Amino acid sequence: MAGARKNAPPREDVLAAAMGMIAERGLEKLTMAALGREVGMSSGHLLYYFHSKDELLLQTLEWSEGRLGAERGRLLTRSTATARERVDAYVDLYVPHGHRDPHWTLWLEVWNRSQNADEDARDRQAAIEGVWHRDLVALIAEGVSRGEFRAVDPDRFAARLRALLDGFSIHVAIGLRGTDRAQVLGHVREFLDEGLLADA
Repeated sequence: MAGARKNAPPREDVLAAAMGMIAERGLEKLTMAALGREVGMSSGHLLYYFHSKDELLLQTLEWSEGRLGAERGRLLTRSTATARERVDAYVDLYVPHGHRDPHWTLWLEVWNRSQNADEDARDRQAAIEGVWHRDLVALIAEGVSRGEFRAVDPDRFAARLRALLDGFSIHVAIGLRGTDRAQVLGHVREFLDEGLLADA
C-alpha cells in the first residue's frame, strides 16, 4: 500500500479531474474506474482514499470552495475598493459562468443528496455555506458603518441576498432558458441599488 500511495497522483489532480467529470456527466454516471483511468489510479485505491462517491463529491466541493475562498478573501480585502465594489465582486464570484458551471454542478449534486446525508456531511456543508454568509455580513456591516450603505440589518440582508443569488444561480447552472449570467447580474445589482444605497 505504501508503494501505491507513493505513486498516487497529487490529491488536487484527483479532485480537479473529479470536478470536471462530475460537471460533464453528473455524479450518478461517474464511476471510480473511469476516474481512475483519468488520473492513473486504480478504482480500489480511489475507494481506499474516498470510501464512497458521496465522500468524493464532498471532498471535491471542499477543495473547490477552498480555492474560491482564497479568491474571495483577496477580493474582499482590497483596501482601495469601496464596500459596494467589493459586494459586486462577491456577486461576480458567486454567480455561475454558465450552464453546467463545474463549481455549481458540485453544489447541485450535494444539495440533491442532502436529504439522505449524515450529520457529518450536513455539518461540512453548513460550514462552507457559513463562510460565504459571514464574509457577506461583515462586508455589509462595514458599508453601513461607513455610511456607504443605508442602515440595514447586515445578517438579514445577507440572508436575503444569498437566497436571491442561489435561486438565480441554479437557473443559470441548469441552463434554464431565458436566464443567463448577464441578466442575473443585472437583477442582483438592481436589488442592491434598491436595498443598500444610502439615501442622498
